[in-house]
Amino acid sequence: MTERTLYEKYGGFSQVSKIVLSFYDTLLDNDEIGPFFDEVDMSRIVDHQTKFIASLLGGPASYTDKQLRQLHSHLEITDTHFDELETVLRGALLDHGIAADDVEAVVAEFGKRRPLIVR
Repeated sequence: MTERTLYEKYGGFSQVSKIVLSFYDTLLDNDEIGPFFDEVDMSRIVDHQTKFIASLLGGPASYTDKQLRQLHSHLEITDTHFDELETVLRGALLDHGIAADDVEAVVAEFGKRRPLIVR
């Protein structure tokens, strides 16, 4: 018997979508991170981020390293910004009932992408 992914364990795409909406509710109010989303089509960003977070949980959607690098190449995202993203992601996951050990596994997967996103 194969072990379920975190994506399956926590309800799949619909649950990930709720987590991502909560994630952005917090980010948009953040003085350091919020400005990155000025003049951005948020529905498109939420869709992409939902697919990305789903992939971190072992779900079907994923982005290549090249795509992640390209999508963020025009932004001046610093390590401080990335640290804040990790904090907000951790909080959104915990707020939606993801177990602490599973949260840390997802945040670790997110952290592996730091070199692709930070300038």
